[in-house]
Amino acid sequence: MKNRLQHVLCALDAMERTARMQSPLHRTDARSKLLVTVVFLVTMLSVPLCRLPELLLFFVFPIVACAMGGLSYGTIFRRSLVVLPFVVFIGVFNLFYDREPVFRIGTLAVTAGWVSFLSIVLRGLLSVQALLVLIGSTGYYGLCRSMQRLGVPAVFTTQLLFVYRYLYVLIEEAAAMQQARDARSFGRRSYPLKIWGTLVGQLLIRTFDRAEQISRAMLARGFSGRIPEGVFERPAWKMRDTLFLAVWCSAFVLLRLCRPAENLSMLINNL
Repeated sequence: MKNRLQHVLCALDAMERTARMQSPLHRTDARSKLLVTVVFLVTMLSVPLCRLPELLLFFVFPIVACAMGGLSYGTIFRRSLVVLPFVVFIGVFNLFYDREPVFRIGTLAVTAGWVSFLSIVLRGLLSVQALLVLIGSTGYYGLCRSMQRLGVPAVFTTQLLFVYRYLYVLIEEAAAMQQARDARSFGRRSYPLKIWGTLVGQLLIRTFDRAEQISRAMLARGFSGRIPEGVFERPAWKMRDTLFLAVWCSAFVLLRLCRPAENLSMLINNL
């Protein structure tokens, strides 16, 4: 468990270090990247479940964005697999609900349930990959800053920042408790359920106590309930930000409305 907690902390730190890299994607205004991601999610999620080839074309965005930002798409793809159990649980019932054959691969009949199931899985993977690319090239603080500058209420963005910061507090307290427990267990790997309940209760108490200390420290430094605007820099909107927004949004709308996969299939059949 300790190794897992340390792995989570290392992953969060690596994400913040990645956001400080220098690349064309990192230098793009965070507001432009946020708007592009929102348009990507809206157009991608609006594709009907039966149009599986069109969903595959949307993988162009995370792949190209990773290339622009110097990010490893393999790492992004592996991290997006975390959502796989949830989307599989959501879509697996389609396999039993819709058994109408839609096409055949040799002697194998592929039902509409399988098509919709794969579409749900791809939607989940694409959504997580787009968000990972956004956070990896912007950072969590930069993301909240861009949301606030786009008009999102400061209460909401401040709460998001606090949730992110207190996640560190929770993990650090859990790691300290686990280290103390391992030092007293003499190599014991498993614990009774009663001990786990005690550990969870102590973790909550220690986390609340740590949160109160942090809150008092912030109030002593003049915190008024919102993040001061002077904390974040305010870069000017540049032409490259407009081009980034216009090109990607136009591409997403064209992919959604023009059905290039269907038109290409019809063209091949007519030849």
